[in-house]
Amino acid sequence: MKEDNRNLLLAITLSVVVLLGWQYFYGLPQAEKQKQIAQQNQQTQSQQAPGQQATQPSGVPAAPGTAPAPGTAPAQPGQAPVTAAPVAATREAALAAGPRLRIDTPKIAGSLSLTGARIDDVSLKAYRETVDPKSPIIVLLSPAGGPNAYYSDFGWVAGPGASVPLPNATTVWSADSEVLTSAKPVTLTWDNGQGLVFKRTIAVDDNALFSIRDEVENKGANAVSLYPYGQIVRVGKPATLGYYVLHEGMIGSLGEQGLQEYTYDTVDKEPALGSATHGKAWKDVVGGFVGITDKYWAAAAIPDQGKKYEGRYSSVQTGSVRTYQADFLGEAVNVAPGASASASSRLFAGAKEVSAIDGYEKNQGIKRFELMIDWGWFYFITKPMFYVMDWVYKHVGNFGIAILVVTVLLKGLFFPLANKSYASMAKMKAVQPEMLAIRERYADDKMKQQQALMELYKTQKINPLAGCWPVLVQIPVFFALYKILFITIEMRHAPFYGWIRDLAAPDPTNLFNLFGALPFTPPAMLHLGIWPILMGVTMFVQMKMNPEPPDPVQKMMFTWMPVFFTFLLGSFPAGLVIYWSWNNLLSILQQGFIMRKHGVKIELFDNIKAMFGKKPAEAGAVTAPKPANSNKK
Repeated sequence: MKEDNRNLLLAITLSVVVLLGWQYFYGLPQAEKQKQIAQQNQQTQSQQAPGQQATQPSGVPAAPGTAPAPGTAPAQPGQAPVTAAPVAATREAALAAGPRLRIDTPKIAGSLSLTGARIDDVSLKAYRETVDPKSPIIVLLSPAGGPNAYYSDFGWVAGPGASVPLPNATTVWSADSEVLTSAKPVTLTWDNGQGLVFKRTIAVDDNALFSIRDEVENKGANAVSLYPYGQIVRVGKPATLGYYVLHEGMIGSLGEQGLQEYTYDTVDKEPALGSATHGKAWKDVVGGFVGITDKYWAAAAIPDQGKKYEGRYSSVQTGSVRTYQADFLGEAVNVAPGASASASSRLFAGAKEVSAIDGYEKNQGIKRFELMIDWGWFYFITKPMFYVMDWVYKHVGNFGIAILVVTVLLKGLFFPLANKSYASMAKMKAVQPEMLAIRERYADDKMKQQQALMELYKTQKINPLAGCWPVLVQIPVFFALYKILFITIEMRHAPFYGWIRDLAAPDPTNLFNLFGALPFTPPAMLHLGIWPILMGVTMFVQMKMNPEPPDPVQKMMFTWMPVFFTFLLGSFPAGLVIYWSWNNLLSILQQGFIMRKHGVKIELFDNIKAMFGKKPAEAGAVTAPKPANSNKK
């Protein structure tokens, strides 16, 4: 019995370590984190008061192979940084400050600024801030000159020493249309008055990918050398969730350099990452992207996938505001008199939907674009599990039901292992009398005792560590499912049934305010909803199916363990708690079936009676295996 209890104790200890580590790395519950972010964003907006001067990036990166000097905004070679107008009080005021061209697609509403030709106003029609269908839609990109500026910029940079006028943040372009739709591209035009005519054709698909083609026609007498560039600029450090396993900040896949992820804090401490100043230049890169990512949304500048470029991340402090930039700089394009040249690039500005992201990698040839979604260390489990869950969802119409179905499929996949494990545990219970006899016979000789026990295990084909395998197998699945619930936008605001309106958020009910009957909100540490309680009940039943341990300390630990886990998982996503509860129920049925099959007594009701001081006559007794014909009538 000690061996069996020791194995159960080991399994529980592993689970506790995993969950405590999870709480440590993931910090506060998501609801508390989101509340803090909202407060921080309000403070950021209040700091950017009307009339305050702020130097915004000019929209043009530094000369090829160089980084902006510390404390200065990047500027076109040979020109001073462009100083923006006073910061507007609201986003709406910033949008109204200059001429704009409307953007309207099935998933995007917004506009681009004809001053600077920036795509700097993008809202996502399909997503709202809360589960309330009347809440505001998600705003992704915002214009320079307004609070929380976040925008994209594409164009040309002249070679070192050149002074040819090029389009910049103050350039006012002409457009051949008043609206950009997925069915109708727009062409912007600007003449520098010195022989160069610039055209920019912008197209957008039904989702969130903009295609940008920059052309220049040289009508002058001298050849020019230009470098195409693209960049994502974010003014002010955004509030982040700050979870250990969630990346927020600079992100990119740079050819053979692979995935390059840096947090805002890391970029603050380093010179321009990817430049010669940093000592690790991302030069002669082919394929990939650079950008900035949040949990569910991202903006990425995507160079021509067949041409070389240099990638870079940088951070510049201007007054009290810090500006972040992810950019690429393409190879030089020489334009002779009377000739034309062009450069192609793309912009992704939208929600990180798995099907869209993977589709862009496959159909548009964007190298490793799937890395835009942070699948984590268990990528090889997490992404296939998501695909299975998404496939089930498309057939059942509810991600909660999909979780239940996938749990059954996982149970079926690991059934041989679990069956062997439970069978071994059942055999150990069946041979408890022999084990006790061995311990009494060799009470003074531990070595002979262990040898005799091992011989018994060998004879009966028992694995004393078998009880740990179901828990060990479940751990990576647990991580993978949590990752799916946590990072995939498909799970965001996905409802189940009843009171669960968001599987990615904790169960909103709470025992300590009588499930909403009392008008107050208990502290986060006392968040205990209906589903966590159900999870605790199923865990209690599963543990009480086994004999009570003889050791008082172990007995107390096993008794209080379900309570501990109930409170611990109270702030976890409801989808994960539903999975755990359903998995416990399936394990109870499976374990009960196997124990009956091997003629081992199920101790559930006897253990419950013993809790209330009603010790059964046979409590603690071990039932020997039934004869082979005992079930025959």
